Amino acid sequence: MEEKQWFEKEKFWLEFAPVMFDAAHWAEASAVAESVYKICGLKTGSSILDAGCGVGRISVELASLGLNVTGIDLIQPLLDTAKESALAEGVYIDFVKADLRSYISDKPFDAAVNLYTSFGYCDSEEEDSLILSNIASSLKSGGTFVMECLSREIEARDFIEGEWFERAGKTVLTDFSIVNDWKGLRSRWILIDNKTGSRYEHEFVQRLYSAPELKKTMLSCGFKNVELYGDFDLSLYDYKARTMIIVATV
Repeated sequence: MEEKQWFEKEKFWLEFAPVMFDAAHWAEASAVAESVYKICGLKTGSSILDAGCGVGRISVELASLGLNVTGIDLIQPLLDTAKESALAEGVYIDFVKADLRSYISDKPFDAAVNLYTSFGYCDSEEEDSLILSNIASSLKSGGTFVMECLSREIEARDFIEGEWFERAGKTVLTDFSIVNDWKGLRSRWILIDNKTGSRYEHEFVQRLYSAPELKKTMLSCGFKNVELYGDFDLSLYDYKARTMIIVATV
């Protein structure tokens, strides 16, 4: 049986989800959803795919704007949390357990999103490209895809070797390094429970694409137009960019 990649393992997400999706990240979800709504030119009743929806932060806010939302994720506990959030907010979302490397919708969407730097974790570039191709194939002609991604340029500008902080009742220690001639960022995370003292450690590598590389890849995966921005306000992707926002259409 083929060994699971790290992001397919439920134990990782059960340990890390409270740290990754803290109150601050929940608080920003509404503004992100409104930006996506505007960027994609959506209206009440438009359909949108949240590719890698996680705990449903963005899915719930998109549904609250009157959109028909489908959330896809590979990890069942995250989907269960997302369903609870949708129920608490009184919105309906079609949550589906599926692998983005194989999922293609039989009912194309008006738009799709992949947010919170959720791309670049597969073992190969071919798998990354397959995800992008599947998303393109799941969109209507003229549909828009919005992706937030960690770029090589921004990582080079902002790189730190590590830090520590406290969040969600845990002390978090991190150690970062660059691998494969700037093709990847290795992250080592150690979580220590402040009550029990129990320790959980995990290491993974995120593939780093430069903006031109990723744009070229997306154009080869079925997108007809790809634009790069430095934030959700569509500011320039330059040395002041907060993040890399990609807006692509098919």
